[in-house]
Amino acid sequence: MTLSQSPPATAAPAYPGSADDTAVLAPVPAEPAPRHGSDFRGDIAGLRAVAVGLVLLYHAGLPFLPGGFVGVDVFFVISGFLITGQLLNEVDRTGRVSLAGFYARRAKRILPAAAVVLMAVAVAGRLLLPRSVWEDTGGDIVAAATYILNWRLADRAVDYLAGDSAASAVQHFWSLAVEEQFYIVWPLLIIVALLAARVLRRVPARVLISVGLTVGALASLAWSIHYTAGSPQRAFFVSTTRMWELALGAGLALAAARTARLPRKLALVLGWAGLAAVTAAAVLITENTPWPGYAAALPTLGAGAVIAAGAAAGRGGPVALLGTRPFRWVGELSYSLYLWHWPMLVIATAYWDGLSVQRGLLVAAASVVPAWLTYRLVENPMRYARSVSRSPRLALSLGGNMTLAGICAGLVLAMSGVFAAGAADTPRNPIGAGVLPQTGITERNIKMQESFAYIYPDPLKAANDAPDSASVCFQEADPAEIIWCTYGNPQGRTKVALVGDSKMDQWLPAFQAIAAQNDWQVDIAFKAACPFTTAPALSGGDAAKPYTSCTQWNATLLRELEQRRYAYVFTSSGTAKAAAADGTASAQALADGMREAWTRLDGVGTKVVVVANNPSPTVKMIDCVDRNRSKLSACSFDWQRHAQDEAFRTQQLALSAAPKVKLVDLFDFICPTLRCPAVVGNAMVYRSGSHVTATYVKTLTPFLADALRKAGVPVTYAAAASGG
Repeated sequence: MTLSQSPPATAAPAYPGSADDTAVLAPVPAEPAPRHGSDFRGDIAGLRAVAVGLVLLYHAGLPFLPGGFVGVDVFFVISGFLITGQLLNEVDRTGRVSLAGFYARRAKRILPAAAVVLMAVAVAGRLLLPRSVWEDTGGDIVAAATYILNWRLADRAVDYLAGDSAASAVQHFWSLAVEEQFYIVWPLLIIVALLAARVLRRVPARVLISVGLTVGALASLAWSIHYTAGSPQRAFFVSTTRMWELALGAGLALAAARTARLPRKLALVLGWAGLAAVTAAAVLITENTPWPGYAAALPTLGAGAVIAAGAAAGRGGPVALLGTRPFRWVGELSYSLYLWHWPMLVIATAYWDGLSVQRGLLVAAASVVPAWLTYRLVENPMRYARSVSRSPRLALSLGGNMTLAGICAGLVLAMSGVFAAGAADTPRNPIGAGVLPQTGITERNIKMQESFAYIYPDPLKAANDAPDSASVCFQEADPAEIIWCTYGNPQGRTKVALVGDSKMDQWLPAFQAIAAQNDWQVDIAFKAACPFTTAPALSGGDAAKPYTSCTQWNATLLRELEQRRYAYVFTSSGTAKAAAADGTASAQALADGMREAWTRLDGVGTKVVVVANNPSPTVKMIDCVDRNRSKLSACSFDWQRHAQDEAFRTQQLALSAAPKVKLVDLFDFICPTLRCPAVVGNAMVYRSGSHVTATYVKTLTPFLADALRKAGVPVTYAAAASGG
């Protein structure tokens, strides 16, 4: 089992709705409003158990629950229902909503346990996680403590160059952030509705609340469908695509009196069908389903059906199962259980360098222990403490201090990462590929070194050793417009273009050095995971999800390349497949699309040169090298991975029927030994995934120049002239 941060294969963790003490109490029904503050809802307690159980089993890697992440949608509905019920209860009792009281209840309910987990993660992260993730994890803890983690993760999800980042140990706090952002706005809207009702007089407050809620929910749902279609990675985390799910639960609280009067037979069918829908969603939905979007309606409406039918269905409804003692016990424990299971899985994955399903299940089961202790020693004592319950000011102060504790823990871990990277800094210039014979690698008899006096860039800084185009010219997945940047001489005699994805972008430092000595104008256009082809692109390369912005980007790019009539176009990509006519992922479709693009360029007199894709290592190089500085062979991998690399094989397939297009393959100089080394000539070879460091690419410039000459590109290059 592997843990990922990208959604939903991110399978970004779900959050069990953290309602207040009344988490399993019925909210007040619609007017007329006899209060049901003591009416126990065992079905809701058990529904929380189902949701958290799906999440835990999914994160543990159980293969028959590919959609277990839908638990988050169930929790959002539950939370919207319960919290709105509390607010309506208060309105019925007092005619108003006390913001101080509301946030005090939230603070004493969720913050103490959350702070304990955040501090524990900071300590465990410092002791057990790789040093390369300390800074990011510390920043995530600060974001989790301040309820903005979902936006931080949304930005990271579309940062293609951060795709090799490990899953955050506090990633599961994203949904808590979504809930708290909803609860900043929702009580304020209810207050506005109450004030408007007093002004209008004839319009009941609940009508205004219902209208406002409906408008907001429909807007959020429409946006969710639209945004998920274009950017599912970011849509998974942002609040605006999730508000309709919380609003659905809120709407059920407003309609509680009506749903309580449903015919019993109808309620029985509705309740059990809802529970079946939640289960079906966990089984049928996969990581390839764009999420949330319209697909989230299945578990969301299913959870809503269980809640709506509960009172009318009676003992024959889902409560017959969900209200049993085991389900209620897990439901009561769900918040703490959720808080603990994910960081334990992430840390165990880092410690064992991966988890099997069996180990994942054991770790998830083991999280019951700290969850139970937190529930008994932190959650309940803080929740039911009389002094805290009587004083909103004290509760808010407690919450503020807990938040501050989480922030401090995160800052300490982040600064530890900063100091570790600073201490690892070295100003030396590595020789890199300069230690290799200029005549080429023939027998792979070069000896691999186990250690070096220094490594540059140091592994702790290697992730940032990217071309200077990465932060300026690299187009992420969302927009379809092209970002052109020019290097070399803008009025150079020879105009060339570098196009493709990040696997072409990685070669920019070497092309810059060549351009400086050959009076080249080098125009670049790179887009995340977007191969240069006329074939319909797929998101993630092999996943059968349309990558519409890439397809549009390529169409525009090809037209502009034809108009500009470059002397040479250099291209590469790490993608293996595109969409075939039947919509399936196909290497042949991508190869055909590549050839069509190359042929069109040939038609305007542009020569195309393909740079061979290099394969991914079998380990995360940054962490492996940092842990094995004296035994670097532990990070090596078999050189034959190059021939087996699917993206390279697709390139070869395309080239087999394109005799005018030349191939430049520098893998022998990236991997000069039988076991591909992590460090060559004191230079760190890899940064993230299969991407080569800018430092090492620059030392490959003489070999690239020689390969280009052999491919018919007239270049000269003298290493001494550029200091290379």
